Amino acid sequence: MQAALAIIGEDLKQVEQQFRKDLQSDVPLIRKVGEYVLSSGGKRVRPALLLLAARLAGYTGDKAVPLASVIEFVHTATLLHDDVVDSATLRRGLASANTLWGNEASVLVGDFLFSKSFSLMVGVGSLDILRVLSDATTVIAEGEVMQLLCTGELDLTEERYINVIRSKTAILMSAACEAGAILGAVPQKQQEALADFGMDLGIAFQLMDDILDYVATEEEFGKSIGHDLEEGKITLPLIHTLKKCSDSERAVISAVVEQDEMSLDDFRAVSGLVKEYGGIAYTVAAANFYINRCKSHLDLFPSSPVREALLSLSEYVVTRSK
Repeated sequence: MQAALAIIGEDLKQVEQQFRKDLQSDVPLIRKVGEYVLSSGGKRVRPALLLLAARLAGYTGDKAVPLASVIEFVHTATLLHDDVVDSATLRRGLASANTLWGNEASVLVGDFLFSKSFSLMVGVGSLDILRVLSDATTVIAEGEVMQLLCTGELDLTEERYINVIRSKTAILMSAACEAGAILGAVPQKQQEALADFGMDLGIAFQLMDDILDYVATEEEFGKSIGHDLEEGKITLPLIHTLKKCSDSERAVISAVVEQDEMSLDDFRAVSGLVKEYGGIAYTVAAANFYINRCKSHLDLFPSSPVREALLSLSEYVVTRSK
């Protein structure tokens, strides 16, 4: 992230200030929950993508920071809703908002952030950007439902799973990059290239999260390790393992997935199989495939410090430990 921060560090600080300003509400709990999630960390990858894409597109106006704040609003809303759906207790190493204030407050504050984000989008004054971001929020909701339908599905294919994460995770990164391109009014091919860059980056980002759920410590990951497995989420490391393992081993995995609560021994049994059958290595290779493809989308742009920062950001995605 250092190359990116060297270019947009000050802009990201303004995004934080803008976010707090946009949280203003007559209901104190909204600001309290929103600021808690905002201040609990996070890498601000999505706002950084928008800011860098706008710079790469040659944009020098004052709309990038407000739009980057909108992107973080949308992302924060999805986190609040995700943690309720997943019964998560940790987020970025701290107690999740639903643990502190309950599911009802988390859902309703998430609704506020979604609603507020649309009024902020309108304020930017670009119908094209409003279309891209509103379409993205619709796809995110569809992705959440798709993931719910895939819970516990041991026959989930890699293709279908990639479609889920394309909708649930990658679309917002793609929209952030495309919004930056629209601000800079680049030709259609370059706009599509930046959107594709964000999409492939987002897929790789989620695949690395899938890996960390099996191999990171809670301190590194900032979330409960094994939580995806406990929730019955069949991610790529497990999809690959299920294709390779024996019938008896598949039965072991099935029993753990079907349980409401997972013991440490259960997690070790499944994670051991994932490592034995190369599920981690396979997913790393898949993430690298998408990162290499995402880098190629920037070939339409001349070499520059901003382009190098975007390339460095993509490298960060596949080397991070949290």
